[in-house]
Amino acid sequence: MPSRTAPTVTSGTAYQDYRPLMFAIAYRMLGSVTEAEDVLQEAFLRYHRAESAGTGIESPKAYLSAVTTRLCIDELRSARARREAYPGDWLPEPLLTADNAVLTGPAPDDPAAAAEQADTLSMAFLLLLERLTPVERAVFLLHDVFSYGYGEVASIVGKTEDNCRQLALRARRHVAEGKPRFEASRGKRDELAATFFRAVQDGDLDGLVGMLAADVVVMGDNAGVQPRWPRPITGRDRVSRLLVGLGQQIQEAGIVIRPTEVNGQPGALCLDSGGRIVNVFVLEIAGGSVHAVRSVISPGKLRHLGPLADLQQLRDQRRANRGH
Repeated sequence: MPSRTAPTVTSGTAYQDYRPLMFAIAYRMLGSVTEAEDVLQEAFLRYHRAESAGTGIESPKAYLSAVTTRLCIDELRSARARREAYPGDWLPEPLLTADNAVLTGPAPDDPAAAAEQADTLSMAFLLLLERLTPVERAVFLLHDVFSYGYGEVASIVGKTEDNCRQLALRARRHVAEGKPRFEASRGKRDELAATFFRAVQDGDLDGLVGMLAADVVVMGDNAGVQPRWPRPITGRDRVSRLLVGLGQQIQEAGIVIRPTEVNGQPGALCLDSGGRIVNVFVLEIAGGSVHAVRSVISPGKLRHLGPLADLQQLRDQRRANRGH
């Protein structure tokens, strides 16, 4: 995969026309903003070279879809060993999606279809895709999420149409087994999320208990850095106590929780006093309750969002505040 310091290739209008769609495919395939950007850099570089060589590309979309998808499949195969050895829980790199269509890709005209497509950006859905093989994931996403025909998909992944139908059916079954439910009302969802983050910031135990589902789970991706949760924490009582303790740490370190939309779902940026990013929260809300809380604190997964806080400095600050 090329370095992100390589010169940007625009290839005329193809870059403007197809970059959002290619990013949408690559991000869902890889669960990584930085890896998706690397794939796009290489895909458009190859397109530019093919154009310059007078290859005669009939369909820029078909060419770029094929190159992007194949690069993602190769990347997933090479990343398998790294993910198996990953310290703690692996979560996708968070994507800030509020008013950010250039990153998420074109939405369908039908509101219901657009909402369903937005759900495929959720961390819960991306984690579900981890159950699929790279080719299954490609076939499922291209056909079921982005409405490519089986003929197009077959050409992209190098399989027959019948094979692609079988792969899609198998992938669909895996996805259906664990497909997450989300709050139907966006207004209710956002209101509950805002109340939840206020309760965390204030250390409101009773308020948190009332918002959490009985089987709520907390997951943290820290890549081995402190603070860390080595494994998922489940159950309303354990999670509420954990969040109250977390709220106390947030107060002591002078961290501010700023609600925002992350991966199409309610979430928040935690910022230090200088506005630098500490971690990102994402919530999974359904039926008027919080069913999952995911936290990404791994610096390598947050750099694309902006300047990062110095975690050691924050820990020193907490200790100093306690000493007063």
